[in-house]
Amino acid sequence: MQSVMISNRFILGIVAFSVSFGLSLVPNWDFNKAFLTGLITAVTIYAAALFVDKRRRNYEMFILGSLRKRIKEMEGLKARVVREINQIEEHHNLLYAESQQLQNQVTESRNQRDSLHRELRTIAGQKKQLETEINNLQIEINNLQKNQIELNNAFSVLTAEKRRLESNCNVSRAEITQLQSKISELQHDKQEVESNLTLLGRLKPQLEEKLYELRIAIQELEVETTQKNQLLIATKTERENIQAILNSSQTQLAEHKAELQQLQGQISLLQEERDSLQNQVWELLQQIETFNPEPLVDNFQEEDTELFPFSEIIETSAIIDTSQLEVSDNISEEWTDFLENLPGYELQVLKAIVEQDNPNAAIKKIAEANITMPNLLIDSINERANDTIGELIINSASESPEVYPEHITHVKKMIAMHKSLMARHSSSN
Repeated sequence: MQSVMISNRFILGIVAFSVSFGLSLVPNWDFNKAFLTGLITAVTIYAAALFVDKRRRNYEMFILGSLRKRIKEMEGLKARVVREINQIEEHHNLLYAESQQLQNQVTESRNQRDSLHRELRTIAGQKKQLETEINNLQIEINNLQKNQIELNNAFSVLTAEKRRLESNCNVSRAEITQLQSKISELQHDKQEVESNLTLLGRLKPQLEEKLYELRIAIQELEVETTQKNQLLIATKTERENIQAILNSSQTQLAEHKAELQQLQGQISLLQEERDSLQNQVWELLQQIETFNPEPLVDNFQEEDTELFPFSEIIETSAIIDTSQLEVSDNISEEWTDFLENLPGYELQVLKAIVEQDNPNAAIKKIAEANITMPNLLIDSINERANDTIGELIINSASESPEVYPEHITHVKKMIAMHKSLMARHSSSN
């Protein structure tokens, strides 16, 4: 049993050393520090196991000592009861011998009395001579009768005392039988305790292994919960940043739209003024057509282009913020919601899939940076797209992931919109 316990301790120390060595080696890759921590944990766990075994042995020895003491007390009580029973039997034997002696004396006295009566009958003639002797004998007979009465009384007292002693003897025998049954019960309890101790000794390493496995599982769950909380905090911050950027972009779009409407109104007014001025100029040209019209027309056209550059104004006004108008007009609300719900690293994955021919390496780097796997990233993007758009946008069945052709234009516009929002946010900062 001791060799098994020593082997279990040795296995426990090896397992603790390997686990602590691996856990301390993974974050820093310092073999000396990892070996030192593993050695310390192995020594501490081995010392703890020795301490627990020592306490268990002390408790078992304490229980065994108490049981032995109880058995010794019971044996001493049994010996005292046996001695008392022997004394009672000796006293009973003495009393029986005394009663036999008294009975013998009574029979002897009766025989003497009978012999006296026979002598009285035979020597009736000598009655007068022997009256004195008869009187003396009568007195002696009376004394003997008194002694007989006293002996009878003593015999009755002895018989009563004998009955009392017999009842006490029966009570003591019943107590002895009870004590023997208690001793047998205690022996049975002792055997059960020893069997339970052996079972506990066998189940202890299994329970320790299960406890160690549960502790490892709890540590892994705590690490996963911390990682998930960090990811949730990061996604919340990114979502808040994107929401702020989208709000600022929406306000800026509204301002640009208002400016564009003002500019279009001004351009329409200027166009009307230009048309009226051109009409007036053409009327004047028709009136002076007879006076060298060709150079005047050329000069007027040149001056017209210099004084009224409406074509340039219209072209520049049409160019103003065309990218924003295209992005805001062509992307639907579902795709904007999808962009708002999409974290930054998943948007980087979409950008790598759209812009690169073989995006596996880039997706792997993004997954390692965010402590996840490439397949999980693609599945997360498809789940978000299915929740907002109602369709999957990435085909993960091929060797390298690719966006479905019907969604690639929307994805590119979404990436362009995100770039413009980030540029505007950086310029505003």
